[in-house]
Amino acid sequence: MFTGIVQGTGTVSRLSRKGDDAVLEIDTALDLTDVKTGDSIAVSGACLTVTALRGSTFAADVSAETLSRTTLGKASAGTAVNLEKSLRLSDLLGGHLVLGHVDTMGTLVDQQRRSASTVLGISVAPEWMRYVAEKGSVAVDGISLTVNRCEKDRFYVTIIPQTAGATTLRFRKPADALNVETDILAKYVEKLLAAPVTPDGAGPRKDLDIDFLAKHGFLR
Repeated sequence: MFTGIVQGTGTVSRLSRKGDDAVLEIDTALDLTDVKTGDSIAVSGACLTVTALRGSTFAADVSAETLSRTTLGKASAGTAVNLEKSLRLSDLLGGHLVLGHVDTMGTLVDQQRRSASTVLGISVAPEWMRYVAEKGSVAVDGISLTVNRCEKDRFYVTIIPQTAGATTLRFRKPADALNVETDILAKYVEKLLAAPVTPDGAGPRKDLDIDFLAKHGFLR
């Protein structure tokens, strides 16, 4: 689990295909002294398991699923990536709870300067937009961001200079693909409301609906 607060960036030194899967090697200035094989690192928002360490370089296996769902499928030597080591229970939660399970790739469709900051418009498929809420949280390339506003097929986020300078977003331009992970809470709530069951699991409950949630203070 992660917080979406990028700790450093790295550069892909090699992506070696192995059938439908691949091995990704990344060189970074991020301190890896506390990292061991088997640990998790979010690479541009995708949770990967470290399989080898050598100085400032680490390697990770990338499954066919991850290659198809994320921008890592098009990575090559020289590609810049965001990095975040996994969350410790004693760490500050500066962003929001991020699993590193990328839902989909979005497309950067708008990029506007607003004073010292930049507003990005990111388009995603409608089936994912329903999990994005105004003033809610979303992870873009592993970065925890607050949603400014939503439209039918896109959402907008503001990138402050600190975030731009510390992440790969400073290199992004319109039409680029971005990894998007929506808020996990929205997906669980949808699933529970779609198929509620009785406590013994025997069948669907009839009383767990919007009215029930409002009555018990879950909705306002």
